[in-house]
Amino acid sequence: MDLKERALAGVLGGVAATLVLSGLRETWTRLGLVFETAPMQVVDRMEEVGLVGDLSPMGRRLLTVAAHFAYGMGTGTAFGSLRQETGRPVEEAAVGSALGLLAWGAGWSSWLPLLGVHQAPWTQRTPKVLLPVLDHAVFGAAWGLANWALSRRRE
Repeated sequence: MDLKERALAGVLGGVAATLVLSGLRETWTRLGLVFETAPMQVVDRMEEVGLVGDLSPMGRRLLTVAAHFAYGMGTGTAFGSLRQETGRPVEEAAVGSALGLLAWGAGWSSWLPLLGVHQAPWTQRTPKVLLPVLDHAVFGAAWGLANWALSRRRE
């Protein structure tokens, strides 16, 4: 596959992985482990700095979902552009998890704290700091499997 096809497979994999991640986060929420997700924190910060006006609860929810999917699709596109070859499903899930952890490290330890969205992970004193790590590993594995399925269809 050429770069354009890999990017397209990547963005579609990003949509699929975001859906999987949404289910995982709903589970975390029902277990009482997560109360505010990173997309919610981004929308909060956007309001704090005046990038968005006074949002209704439905407007806030829609913007949060849009931010969540935009991040997933952008990340999936980057992963697809990087992944030039595909292997067996287990390999793709493992590579995807590694890429997911790379995305977590890049975001949670740099641009999110720099923008004031949340504290850097090493400054937090709770085991809940591991939940976004697991989120990103699961997102990556789901992306890898979706990318594998989409890449096979294109061959």
